Amino acid sequence: MSSTPEPQSAPASPAAEAAGDAAAESLQDRYAPQNRCFGCGPANDKGLRIKSRVEGDELVADFVPEEHHQAFAGMLNGGITGALLDCHSNWAAAHHLMKARGEATPPCTVTADFHVKLKRPTPLGPMRLRARVAESEGDKVIVDATLEAGGKITATCRGTFVAVKEGHPAYHRW
Repeated sequence: MSSTPEPQSAPASPAAEAAGDAAAESLQDRYAPQNRCFGCGPANDKGLRIKSRVEGDELVADFVPEEHHQAFAGMLNGGITGALLDCHSNWAAAHHLMKARGEATPPCTVTADFHVKLKRPTPLGPMRLRARVAESEGDKVIVDATLEAGGKITATCRGTFVAVKEGHPAYHRW
């Protein structure tokens, strides 16, 4: 593969700015600045634009939802919860495969399945996503993730993510 692309900054969303995420630390901004994914694409002005970064053996992202992300007064919509956990977990898988293979850039990965458990309502306000690789074999990675808000885990996720090959619509998406 070619050398690692130079980091490029997309304008931060109000949610990203409120969370205090530094674009230079984000895997999304470093490896996929033109990605338009709703959950994690830096180039999607209407997306969530999460910023995942490596901390030890896990991936973390801080996020502050906006009013239009709520399901009912002061609580995060469950679909937004799922999108946050899905995209963050997918980046954990891509980063893991990149490191395991000794490559300079992450392979494009897609979600094969993900199962979200909504444990309690998630209050609007600062929240943290955490994701950790549970299993990995070949092009398949299983990731466990959590969403924390108000000092409590409000949702969990276990997902399977796979690296795609040339010919797949997501190949070269970042």
